[in-house]
Amino acid sequence: MFFSMGFVVTVKGKVARPTEAPIFVAAPHSTFFDGIACVVAGLPSMVSRNENAQVPLIGRLLRALQPVLVSRVDPDSRKNTINEIVRRATSGGQWPQILVFPEGTCTNRSCLITFKPGAFIPGVPVQPILLRYPNKLDTVTWTWQGYTFIQLCMLTFCQPFTKVEVEFLPVQVPNDEEKSDPVLFAGRVRNLMAEALGIPVTDHTYEDCRLMISAGQLTLPMEAGLVEFTKISQKLKLDWDGVRKQLDEYAVIASSSKGGRIGIEEFAEYLKLPVSDVLRQLFALFDRNHDGSIDFREYVIGLAVLCHPANTEDIIQVAFKLFDVDEDGFITEEEFTTILQAALGVPDLDVSGLFKEIAQGDSVSYGE
Repeated sequence: MFFSMGFVVTVKGKVARPTEAPIFVAAPHSTFFDGIACVVAGLPSMVSRNENAQVPLIGRLLRALQPVLVSRVDPDSRKNTINEIVRRATSGGQWPQILVFPEGTCTNRSCLITFKPGAFIPGVPVQPILLRYPNKLDTVTWTWQGYTFIQLCMLTFCQPFTKVEVEFLPVQVPNDEEKSDPVLFAGRVRNLMAEALGIPVTDHTYEDCRLMISAGQLTLPMEAGLVEFTKISQKLKLDWDGVRKQLDEYAVIASSSKGGRIGIEEFAEYLKLPVSDVLRQLFALFDRNHDGSIDFREYVIGLAVLCHPANTEDIIQVAFKLFDVDEDGFITEEEFTTILQAALGVPDLDVSGLFKEIAQGDSVSYGE
């Protein structure tokens, strides 16, 4: 136990040596104060979003640790980040250990969301780190909603002290199957950490948070079906990079179809997959009125959601162009409803009131 700047830090377990575990994985991630784990672990390099390196003072300290910086909305940055993690983790001790928050975003610690596979791709041993804040008053949680950075700092520093527990679990060594399947390795480690914390796991991801926040900004219900998309697409083992390359072709067909509908057989043909129960589940996500067919434009939008889950505004722009068949810059209320249902993953969405508020007449422009 030690005291630092009003924090009472209790450390449990033994910190692994670099040769034992090149990578630390810490969870649950709920606050910028989680950086305490970095100090306790011996100042390893951290994987952090690029914006953090620009913060005054904190950014300088972060850069001093030789961080791996990632942009969470740039696919190329993610690939480069993974390559850098692999290079450092397999360097044979030439680089410091790496600390990763595998959830990829802050939560309220009530559960563990899906672990991103980056820390598990190198196939090297990892040491899990558990973070707890056993205080009667929670002044540290920093999520999508709630207190701002400044407010949290003021509330926390006004407390006599804030308790933090950092527990180092035994090193987890991947087996042969987990070395070839980082998602499997990540899942096992997440379940182990959740069991030790006494909390459940959920299949929600960082992308789900982005999608729900985007919906909230549009004054829509903060619900989304993307977690269903993610689970089903994993079962089908779809190559979304390949599908993404064909989106432009699909968009042309969709625009020319002018509302033509397709059934499960055509759906399977375009995905080059056999008709199966799992494929029917995926199809049902697009079949909003459960009549056994989908508008081909809804299919294109669904693919865009799968390929670019963090870029909701871009998806809505694509959807608007698809439904603006005559290219006059306006769409009807029915089309407007379909766009938001498909792009935001909210099946039972009544936008009549919203449409009337923003439309100047019987149609609405993208700007409106």
